[in-house]
Amino acid sequence: MRPQHGTRRLADSTPVTAGLRLDELLSEVQDRLTEIVKTRDRLQGLLDAVMAVGSGLELDSTLRRIVLAATELVDAQYGALGVLGTADELSQFIYIGIDEDTRAAMGELPEGKGLLGSLSEDPHVLRLSDLTTHPSCVGFPPNHPPMRRFLGAPIRVRDEVFGNLYLTEKRDGAEFTAEDEVVLQALAAAAGVAVDNARLFEQARRRQRWLEATSEITTALLSGCSAQDALRLIAQRTLELSAADLALILLTPDEPAEGYVVAAAMGTGAEDILDRPVSSPIAQHTATPVLIPDLSAATDPMLEAIARTHDLTSSLAVPLGAEGGATGLLLAARHRDHAAFQPDQVPVLASFANQASLALELAEKHRTQRQLDVFADRDRIARDLHDHVIQRLYSTGLTLQGTMHLAGDDLARARLQEAVEQLDQTVREIRTSIFDLHTPPTATPTSLRRRLLDTVSEVTGQTHLAASVRLSGAIDTLVPPDLAPEVDAVLREALSNTVRHAGATEVVVRVEAGAELAVEVTDNGVGIPANAVHSGLANLRERAERRGGAVELAPAEPAGTRLHWTVPLD
Repeated sequence: MRPQHGTRRLADSTPVTAGLRLDELLSEVQDRLTEIVKTRDRLQGLLDAVMAVGSGLELDSTLRRIVLAATELVDAQYGALGVLGTADELSQFIYIGIDEDTRAAMGELPEGKGLLGSLSEDPHVLRLSDLTTHPSCVGFPPNHPPMRRFLGAPIRVRDEVFGNLYLTEKRDGAEFTAEDEVVLQALAAAAGVAVDNARLFEQARRRQRWLEATSEITTALLSGCSAQDALRLIAQRTLELSAADLALILLTPDEPAEGYVVAAAMGTGAEDILDRPVSSPIAQHTATPVLIPDLSAATDPMLEAIARTHDLTSSLAVPLGAEGGATGLLLAARHRDHAAFQPDQVPVLASFANQASLALELAEKHRTQRQLDVFADRDRIARDLHDHVIQRLYSTGLTLQGTMHLAGDDLARARLQEAVEQLDQTVREIRTSIFDLHTPPTATPTSLRRRLLDTVSEVTGQTHLAASVRLSGAIDTLVPPDLAPEVDAVLREALSNTVRHAGATEVVVRVEAGAELAVEVTDNGVGIPANAVHSGLANLRERAERRGGAVELAPAEPAGTRLHWTVPLD
């Protein structure tokens, strides 16, 4: 009986045990299904994050989307992306999770040192349960939120570390897991591709803007824009397209000298340095572009003062002109708070400077050719006047002179003589005009003829006076250089007196160089009053007597005044 009873008890317990095992199996299946669902959701989240990261081509917005996707993917409270600049320091720091008030209270943004810098030195995924225990941790600045959990991963672009993702503090307070590490690593890989695409797009767009600026400058120059306006346009476009705070064009001076002259300036402090001489900001004249880490360390005191006053640091200098024949520098500088110039920006600015230089050179050649065409036309006109007009007038004068003895009365002979004198005066005036045609407006100050013509035009140009000038003799050859300023001053003072006091409508200036230099100014004004005080002649008389000459003031025929000033020519 007992064996039968024991067998019955065992049989009764078997269904219970089987039920427990089934519950365990069902629970395990449920857990695995939950994990599968979580994994699926996480994979879907990763895919969504990858799609979001790669959905735009603007670099700044792409970087922010990367940080946002990373924090959401691993449920982190704080996230940041540090973009590496020069010397492994951070050129940008994009953060999420810290409000603006806390950010302002913390002070300066991280520079990429300490724990953040360790990822740059060893670019691999780093997961810490307590970041304060890491050897590279140097603590937090005042008012910084408390942080312990840490997960970081490098973002690579074409085998180079572009920057690092930093995540801290899971929202549920737990530690970051190995699964979080894998997910972040996958996101970082996708982010590298998105960053590369965004950078390529920005580079293409930047090149397009530079090309448009080059085209604008070339068009302006070829349409007649002055060189100075073109230089200002080059500086303005450099300021805008390079995101600089100050843009300078430094040109070598016309006279041999060391350094440069600021020919154009745009941006911060431009008015303080325009037209000022400066030495080279890179110590020597260079034919290659140069990145300058800190403009305030420049060798030139003027540049150093501008940089310190306006807190300008990172700068880029590129040559203006052909290789081996640079005539200046294009300098762009940025404020300390702005991102430093990067090496990949050098060739773009250098190419722009080179194209702008070629445009300036081409425009200068066009201007020179136009001037040559004008001079050639002037020569033709002068030649026609000399070979045809003057000869005909001279022939007419000889004919009239030969006819005088045939005149039947004195009145006819007097009128013929007057006509001959007028023809002679006309010939002299035409010869003066011919010389004026041969003398370009840009003639050097050593040309006394040019200076005298300019003086007559300057003093009488805004008056009602009709002025004529007759220049005779080798004035530029016979008059010594030290006498030329005296002659110009005498003529200027004589004409000024005529304008102020004579009440004349015509004035004739004669300058003749031979054994002596004679300057004569004759007007048709009111003449010399009987009670006139000639104190105004004292300066003219002193100039003449100092050189052994004389001055004479007399009435002119039929009316007016004649001033005759002479000095001997050794």
